[in-house]
Amino acid sequence: MRPVGKGKGADREAAVPDPATLDMTRVADSVLEEPYRVGQERKVMEVSSGDTLMGLLTNASVSADEAVGAIGALEAVFDPRHLQVGQQLTVVFEHEGRESRFSALELEPNVASRVVVSRNAEGAFSATEVESELETRLSAAAGTIESSLYGATNAAGVPDQVLFNLIRVLSYKIDFQRDLQPGDAFEILYEQEFTKDGELARNGNVLYATLLLSGREVPIYRFEDEDGIVDYYSRDGESVRRLLMRTPIDGARISSRFGMRHHPVLGYGRMHRGIDFAAPTGTPIYAAGDGVIEIIGRQNGFGNYIRIRHSGGISTAYAHMSRFAKGLSKGDRVAQGEIIGYVGSTGLATGPHLHYEILRNGSQINPLDLDLPTGRKLEGSQLAAFRAQVEKIDRTFAELMSGPQLASRPLE
Repeated sequence: MRPVGKGKGADREAAVPDPATLDMTRVADSVLEEPYRVGQERKVMEVSSGDTLMGLLTNASVSADEAVGAIGALEAVFDPRHLQVGQQLTVVFEHEGRESRFSALELEPNVASRVVVSRNAEGAFSATEVESELETRLSAAAGTIESSLYGATNAAGVPDQVLFNLIRVLSYKIDFQRDLQPGDAFEILYEQEFTKDGELARNGNVLYATLLLSGREVPIYRFEDEDGIVDYYSRDGESVRRLLMRTPIDGARISSRFGMRHHPVLGYGRMHRGIDFAAPTGTPIYAAGDGVIEIIGRQNGFGNYIRIRHSGGISTAYAHMSRFAKGLSKGDRVAQGEIIGYVGSTGLATGPHLHYEILRNGSQINPLDLDLPTGRKLEGSQLAAFRAQVEKIDRTFAELMSGPQLASRPLE
């Protein structure tokens, strides 16, 4: 059907067909080919295995040019390659009669945020990320260690990520290979963030934890000072942070100690100038302390190797890595706890493990014998504020352990 003309009255009348002469089959086909729609249409799609964002958009009737523009804008806030199977996205169209236009793309990378790609005033695409409003709640747990800290915290319902954060903090004070024994105990108070619908968005900070090791209590408290610096402290206000972490890897066992040994590859006695931590290939390796990378690359029998220079004439070395963390090079500064590589078996190695060395003025020393210097100690008004925080934390932990195990945050 031709549109009604805009000329004089006679022309308009001539343009309107007589209904008696219309071929209704032809009219119906025309309507099906170009439906008349007004308003917004939202198509919700679910990502399946093998899907790409480009394919999903074009399958939803978005033109290739518009799909490229939308994806380019999205990449500023979210990498489309990180789409997960089962994740949903919404494609929005605006309809005006028989004209339709792709206007927006919406997705939720996680429960804590929402991303919207839309057209700006000039018609180009731009992306914005909106953080969801989350409620912080506290959870408390305690238990006895029968075989491992992981097993004990898992039985008490402590999320793995919370445990890993706790291990990273306590690794300044505790050698998890030697200090933990069956019958030891733990306590922990940590944050979790929930959506308005009550869905867990993410696990937050460990506010307090104590390990009872053969009758010796090792407590830590999280505290943010007046300069905005966050650290963990013992009950008397001394930072638990040390120049170096005791162990630069999570959950690994010591497979070879410092000293003379029969070399498993070379087949003869040889001085072992470090500690080996057996762990699965790909296990993250952390920088034991703040420092500068002196060496990174292939080093003969050490395979993939990094050496970091710290203060006080101390260096640390990490060998047999499967690969290095992306973007690292000689001269780069690294922070304590930063991932620098991953466990492997490159070089002279019979299986995946980390060979870890500590050097003082260029000579290897036994890492287990190193007396690590302590961090800062709070004083004056800072210490008074910390003690007040400790009282609140202790009171909150006791209340949660005697009642509901989840509560809205009361520590503000």
